[in-house]
Amino acid sequence: MEKVIECVPNFSEGRDRETIGAIAEAAGSVSGAYVLHVDSGVAAHRTVVTFAGEPGAVVEAAFRAVEVAARRIDMRRHRGEHPRIGATDVLPLVPVRGVSLEECAGLARGLAERVGEELGIPVYCYEAAAATPQRRGLEACRRGEYEGLPDKLSDPDWRPDYGPTAWSEAVARTGATVIGARNFLGAVNFNLASSGNQAADVALAREIAREIRAASGTPWSLPTVKAIGWWIEEYGCAQVSTNLTDMHVTGIGTAYRAVVAAAERRGTKVTGTEVIGLLPEWALVEATDERTVSAAVKALGLNSMRHLGRGFDPARKIVERLLK
Repeated sequence: MEKVIECVPNFSEGRDRETIGAIAEAAGSVSGAYVLHVDSGVAAHRTVVTFAGEPGAVVEAAFRAVEVAARRIDMRRHRGEHPRIGATDVLPLVPVRGVSLEECAGLARGLAERVGEELGIPVYCYEAAAATPQRRGLEACRRGEYEGLPDKLSDPDWRPDYGPTAWSEAVARTGATVIGARNFLGAVNFNLASSGNQAADVALAREIAREIRAASGTPWSLPTVKAIGWWIEEYGCAQVSTNLTDMHVTGIGTAYRAVVAAAERRGTKVTGTEVIGLLPEWALVEATDERTVSAAVKALGLNSMRHLGRGFDPARKIVERLLK
């Protein structure tokens, strides 16, 4: 394929295997689009489906996945640790080969219009597809989350870019969706050692997240990094959950070392690292001085959660290797 894009939608379902399977099956039902990875979290109640291929095929696959999610997920019953605004919470298109970010933004706007008109879902466009600087950040589009959506829809400053502009029973079921285009994002979580006091551990994770996120402006803040702290029941520990929005600026190695240092300053330690979804190979190669994937997997503790079924297999977690 001369032109390749990736789509990494996040769905607000991490527990119902039948629904997760139906969404992934819809994404893989289009010729020329290939499902590469499905990553579900029970506590977060969220699934990330990664698929890639020819641009037109990927866009059609994305629409079909959103359609199934809208039909099967009822946001009125959704409770989970992760922030969300709808059944399909966020859906980015990512250029991989032979396609510019601007072209992906155009494809994202076309998809957003179709989702709004044909599925009746309010859609906000973000990042490179945003209509205004105010809407560029995902956190701004998702502010208030699902529970705040009725007020958001009634705010003239937050009228959706496409789809319904008023709260209704149909919108109550699906919530809204954020669609856009961006470069590769690393979704990387760092586990903290458990002290036996859940509340204290979560407070510590949130303190570290505040310290390292770009918006904090602290001496330890990392450019292009977003971070939150939370408790993951299935792992029995607190996590510092990060989005590395430009890994050329702050890579996974830099983020890992910053969280390790912040934890040590507070008398605790990082016990493992979890990658959600996929990474490009260069992101791991550049993470250590040895400049190999195997060295990065070892140095960053990416296999520390293998006993929980969350190990890091390069053949299954690196985009380029999956597309071969």
